[in-house]
This record gives sequence, C-alpha cells and structure tokens, in this order.
Amino acid sequence: MRVQRLVAALLVALVAGCGPAVAATDDHVPSFRPAPPRPYAVGVRQFVVDPDGSRPLPVTVWYPAEPTTPPAATSGAVSAGPVPRPDAPVAGGRFPVVVYSHGLHSLPALHAPLTTRWAAAGFVVAAPAYPRTNLRARDFTRADVRNQPADGWRLIRHLVRLDARPGNPLAGHLAVDRFAAAGHSAGGFTTAGMFTSGHSPRLRAGIVIAGGGLAGSFAGPVAPLLFVHGGADPIVPESVGRAAYARSLGPAAFLSLPGQGHGEYLTPGRPGFAQVLATTTDFLRWTLYDDRRARDRLPADAFLPGVTILTTRALSR
Repeated sequence: MRVQRLVAALLVALVAGCGPAVAATDDHVPSFRPAPPRPYAVGVRQFVVDPDGSRPLPVTVWYPAEPTTPPAATSGAVSAGPVPRPDAPVAGGRFPVVVYSHGLHSLPALHAPLTTRWAAAGFVVAAPAYPRTNLRARDFTRADVRNQPADGWRLIRHLVRLDARPGNPLAGHLAVDRFAAAGHSAGGFTTAGMFTSGHSPRLRAGIVIAGGGLAGSFAGPVAPLLFVHGGADPIVPESVGRAAYARSLGPAAFLSLPGQGHGEYLTPGRPGFAQVLATTTDFLRWTLYDDRRARDRLPADAFLPGVTILTTRALSR
C-alpha cells in the first residue's frame, strides 16, 4: 500500500500541469555535416543560467572534444566509458544538442554513464540541475516538476545566445536548429512537457525514460519520440509510459525491458544497458543528424531476447 500511495502521489504531481514552453527565435544557422563516423573524446564544462534570478539553473555540459580519437578503453559499449576532461578544447565543427533532465532527488552527474557516451557519439549534452527537485535542493518540492519544461526551454534559449557569444568556448560549435530533449523519471515527464503547442521546431526529438506525459504534452510540431521503460517499474508503472506513447504524435518507438525496474538498465554492465545505449544513440543520430541508416539499425540495436522488446510506429517517415 505504501508503494501504491507513493506512485499515486508522484503521478498526481507530475500530471498536474506544466509551464508553457516559450519558442526560441529560429534564425539562420550555418550548414550542417553528416553524423561522425568515429567516437570523440569528451570534455565537460559547467555554468549557471540566470545565477541572480529566482530559478538559477546550474548546468553540466558534456561535449565532443579534441582529440577525436578516444583511448581504447572507452570504445566498448559496456566499458568504463569516456573519462571527461574538464574544459577540454571543443572538437571542430557544430554538434546537435541534447537537453537531459534528471529525476527526483538526482543530479546530472549521476547520469554520466549515458550522457558521456552520447557526447562521445557526437552530441553536446546539456544537463540542468533543477532548483527544487535535485538531490541537494534545500526546498525540495515534488510538484515543481510542472515548472521544469519552461526551465528546459530557458536553457535552450541560453544555448542559442551562447553559440553567438564571442569568446565562449562553445560558441560556433552548437547546431542551434537541432535540439533533442531527454530525461529519466521526473525528467522524462519534464521532457514530454517540452513538446507543447507552439514549441519551436528547433526541438526535433525526445527520449522519455521511465516517465510519461504532462498536461499539454505532445502538441505543436510533430517530432519523433522514443520511450524506454522497465516492465516491472514500481515507481512509474510501464502502463504510464505506454499511455504517453499512445498519445504521442508522429513517429515513435517504445523499448520495454520486461522484469526490470525504474532504471537499473541505465547502469553499464547491467542487462539491457547495451541495448538502451545503442537504441538511444542511433535514435539521436537519425533525428538530429538525419542518419537514416541509424534509423534502420534500431530494431537490431534493441534486440536481445528475454531482455528487450521494441514496438515502433511510422519510423519510416
């Protein structure tokens, strides 16, 4: 009964609503290049959006760094993974951006096994620590999740401005017309809440991990969505994720991990991690780099009998 009450409280807070997503201005950006054929080394930087405002937003950014060839130990999907170098020089070129949202009582650093691997694959991953739901929040408020989609859009607008700011190390390296949103648990609900009516077409794709929809989600410009969920999740039942999948518009996929809980499949070496990593990475390559071969690899990426089941809708569009 206690678990059921916790689930009910979480869902009531998360589906209560969300702040409106304010569209960013879609200015012309330089031409874009194909998906990188090899992994990158990874750098990491931190900054704070609106440090003097009412909702300061500390952000951790992982990004492709020079040199482009990482150490051999980082190349395997279930290896120790890339070791980010603080303030390393950014690799040449422009890279799509993924805004990654953590769950309740969590921090961006706790998701590094996934986010650093996405950075090595050629994406800039910007992960905010939300002011009232992160692990160190002094005034933790579960219901504040409804305000986090607006924080995500605030970060997107900041990154667009930062890309044009002379002297900033990331300036000129962000593909500011190619954003995705992704997140786990409450961060998955936050991600869904960014896809509301009138959202900017800059936001091209979403990945909802162990989450579901907020009020007003899945409206506006159609964007491909990937849902990842444990079949025995005791915190956010898989049925919540499947309901969000059914409500979503346009191309979508649902990666289920039968028998698994709220996120153990995000830990390297655990069953399903390699499949989740491959599926999410190729989903991002398809939606942000226009890599159709990556889209065609998704069924094979996700395939592990007894561990994963992939359902898709209209991915050939």
